[in-house]
Amino acid sequence: MSAGLPIALIQTRTPATAAAGLAHIEPLIRQAATEGAKLVLTPEGTNLLEQRRDRRAVAITDEDQDACVIGLRHLAAELGVWLLIGSAIVRSGHAGDDRAANRSLLIDPHGGIVARYDKLHVFDVDLPNGETYRESSTIRPGDAAAVADTPWGRLGLTVCYDVRFPHLFRQLAKAGASMIAVPAAFTVPTGEAHWETLLRARAIETGAFVLAPAQGGTHEDGRKTWGRSTVVSPWGEVIGKLDHDDPGVLHATLDLTAVARARAAVPALTHDRDFAAPR
Repeated sequence: MSAGLPIALIQTRTPATAAAGLAHIEPLIRQAATEGAKLVLTPEGTNLLEQRRDRRAVAITDEDQDACVIGLRHLAAELGVWLLIGSAIVRSGHAGDDRAANRSLLIDPHGGIVARYDKLHVFDVDLPNGETYRESSTIRPGDAAAVADTPWGRLGLTVCYDVRFPHLFRQLAKAGASMIAVPAAFTVPTGEAHWETLLRARAIETGAFVLAPAQGGTHEDGRKTWGRSTVVSPWGEVIGKLDHDDPGVLHATLDLTAVARARAAVPALTHDRDFAAPR
């Protein structure tokens, strides 16, 4: 594992079709690579954001037929970068279930898919401002956590709402993750109240870098997302942040030796104890 990893987080305002999603994000990824990033991460819903069920049913396709996924695999190979597609909304592939998968894909510099992760926790909520979300009606949750090997260390995969489940992050860290991705499309009310606090807490608890590329702004389907893509160090410091919800590129350099220092200073990952559950 080497220090000084140049990364880039891509913040988007993804449209409602995969072809438009690719056209939207490609120039931002090219910019990131031109400016030196070796690992590029994109948000949740990189290929499309469409919450209207009838339109989503028309827009989604299988992973290997999605125009944005195909285009980004070719782009990673062309640019010679590692690329995390924070998630693509694609058919789940489960017979008898017409819900989609919210699937994170790690692409190597040859364009190959080296890891997949389907979002474990789906967001069903009635917000105080009157907004209602029922992600479970259109997204089939995954059933397995994922950690992937990279040239710089292990990368733990999560998506958005997963950030509220610290036990998942703890398991990723115990599986060797020195970096944990949190691609997201946070709502504005929850983003304003909780986004940075949750990201910093997960970094502190795991002693890992937390890399959180986000969607931002008002989308074609009417949803509004918070933006504020953020990079947090293993000590809980915000070392990079976009202070807006517009599309853009956030660069950071990760000193991966900081992971061992943080975990040595607070070795909580080694201090778990069995205990009786409360009654």
